[in-house]
Amino acid sequence: MISGYFGKEKKMNYKMILQYDGTRYNGWQKQGNTENTIQEKLERILQEISGAETEVFGSGRTDAGTHATGQVMNFHINWNGTAEQLLDAFNAKLPEDIAALSIAEMPPRFHSRLSAKAKHYSYSIWIGKHSPVFERKYTFRCTETLDVQAMRQAAAAFIGTHDFKSFCANKRMKKSTVRTIYDIVFEETEDKLTLHFYGNGFLYQMVRILTGTLIEVGEGKKNADEAERILLAKSREQAGFTAPSRGLFLCEVFYEVWKGGSEA
Repeated sequence: MISGYFGKEKKMNYKMILQYDGTRYNGWQKQGNTENTIQEKLERILQEISGAETEVFGSGRTDAGTHATGQVMNFHINWNGTAEQLLDAFNAKLPEDIAALSIAEMPPRFHSRLSAKAKHYSYSIWIGKHSPVFERKYTFRCTETLDVQAMRQAAAAFIGTHDFKSFCANKRMKKSTVRTIYDIVFEETEDKLTLHFYGNGFLYQMVRILTGTLIEVGEGKKNADEAERILLAKSREQAGFTAPSRGLFLCEVFYEVWKGGSEA
């Protein structure tokens, strides 16, 4: 506990933006069978700082091996110092694969997940001739030549409000599987193809299944005009494979109605 910064004032609600390399973690969410989660790590550090148990709320539950450049969390803590002093104290205790980028005091009712209006995920596919030695933990290598134009055509069918049940890995999902994808942007370089997904929310492993489906279209295993049929089928078996978690990044969370671009 850091002395001098805690008193009897009411707890403040802080919003913090994080980036992390998810390679060695079993995902974001706390689990009963392991302490090796990002949420567990962050709550332990806040307890060391404050001397009291503090629950953190993430904007999304990233899977094991998934990364983030703009994860948002919030927590309530009794802190008499400045927000920047809390940020510095927090960063001083973080491991080298997690960093807190910014902090802001928020209204009491702000919640990183429930207040979110949209999210931006990206998925990186390595299309270079040689193995991605220095990016192997952050990309999925595709050895087949991809027809990117066919992938764009298929992706267009996913934009809009649809029932994405075919792209949900949770077969027991009882809540609505209807989501809205605002845009899917293709960013291509000589060695890498990155897909950017913008939507109001995403189902369990939805981005990874969408990516796997688009890769199969690019490889010629599926036709671009099958995308609409796969949506209407509402069957996980009709969609493509689940792309590995290592290529997936949670990039940004939006707290105003998404109009394109970035809040940064």
